[in-house]
Amino acid sequence: MKKILLIIILMLATSTGVLAAKIPDNVKTLVKKDYPKADFRFDGVLILPDGTIYLPLFPSLIKKPEIISIKATIPENKSLTDKPDVVILNNDFVLLKILIDQKGRKTVINMATPPLEIRTGLLPQDMLVPSGLTIPDNIKGIIGNLQISTAIDAGLRVKTEPILQKKVVTSKVNKNLVSVVPQLKDKLLYIATCYSKNIQVVNGEASVPDYALAQKTVPIDIEVVGDDKFMLVTTFSKTFVDVISLADERVIKQIDLTTQAEEIVVDKLTNTAYVSSSAASSIYVIDINTMTLKQKIKVKGICEKLSLSQDGKKMFYTDRKTNDVWAIELDNNFVIKNIGRFPNVSKIAFAQNKIYITSRTKNRLAIVDYVTLGLIMEIDVEAKPIDMLLYKDKLYILSAQNNVVQILDTVTDEITDTICLNTNGFSTKIYQVKNTNIALITDTKAGKYSVLDLDKKLVIKTNTLEIPVSVIVVANKIKKISK
Repeated sequence: MKKILLIIILMLATSTGVLAAKIPDNVKTLVKKDYPKADFRFDGVLILPDGTIYLPLFPSLIKKPEIISIKATIPENKSLTDKPDVVILNNDFVLLKILIDQKGRKTVINMATPPLEIRTGLLPQDMLVPSGLTIPDNIKGIIGNLQISTAIDAGLRVKTEPILQKKVVTSKVNKNLVSVVPQLKDKLLYIATCYSKNIQVVNGEASVPDYALAQKTVPIDIEVVGDDKFMLVTTFSKTFVDVISLADERVIKQIDLTTQAEEIVVDKLTNTAYVSSSAASSIYVIDINTMTLKQKIKVKGICEKLSLSQDGKKMFYTDRKTNDVWAIELDNNFVIKNIGRFPNVSKIAFAQNKIYITSRTKNRLAIVDYVTLGLIMEIDVEAKPIDMLLYKDKLYILSAQNNVVQILDTVTDEITDTICLNTNGFSTKIYQVKNTNIALITDTKAGKYSVLDLDKKLVIKTNTLEIPVSVIVVANKIKKISK
């Protein structure tokens, strides 16, 4: 008994280290031998490919055996593939399986005499546990200071608002080149609109949302990250970046920037997110693997229109007050370079060591040499250029007034093609579907979006979408955690 008390005292003395505890790599390796696609969420929760959930229990002192292995299981003599209720490893690390009864209530195994490793273990103190979880009384010490709500949490899912369908003008579309778009199969479209504070969720090529994800205020920006398992959201009047787990559609974490969080750009090569705050003249760096704030980059001016080079080494933005364009060399101690002053910048792109800058009101594209900072040339473009997309060595320039896409060859800096869209609305964004040759061109007025084949340089389909679009991201459907 004295030994147990001493262990508990030691555990409590060292429990602060479990606040943001990292699952040991050898534990991950052991699990991934049987489940290569197992997901260790950044807060420690283990989710198997079929949705089975294990909660990690950290020992007061983690042993370091030469070879990690399973010491015991409940029921006895089971392997990981049997998905036992309890797995105790020989470093005293414990995995507790979430059990769900016929009424959907969540708990863990109730043992008359729990093993010492469980009684002295502690859950990560920043973990988001499944809603409605109950812990047996004789092991409630594993909770520590973790807040566990026993109320049933419905998550963020709500019905979409019918009023959205009254905000768009729908009309017949011309004949499409394809009946279905394979690249949109098994995809979800997450859409923010200025007419609703909720994020609309559209199934593939459906014309109306299936449901929405409730937000407290209107979103500014959204990005899907972490193999499409999480969504980062910034909203008006909030200093937080909300992290939504798309597996259970709940806010799993809030990253406080202390000032209004705004635009999000993501470097998929390094799993890093950059979030602007114009009020603080700062850009915040978030590690997506751990969902933690890594750094604050102080910049010049009121930053907006963030753009990241494809290699993730340079970031560009414009100062809303002065119209100056700035570059940040992310791989060079965040050196900041002034590129020059350009009126009403709508988008910035980077290719072939050249900066491409569109002016929404002047209807011009400026091309600047990054090394000399000299203006190479200016090109007239269609009225109200609103967005650009770099694909291979081609720059797709979207202009809103006449719903036109112009294609510029970044090697020769000549416009080679012009594509007219079949929308008759007001275009907003050109968005490439990840790992495909397909881009979606959205509209804030017309009840449609265009599907552009970037290789063939033509619109292959115009889909009906009965909601206006401000921001859109496309993600793979992922298996939902049992509710």
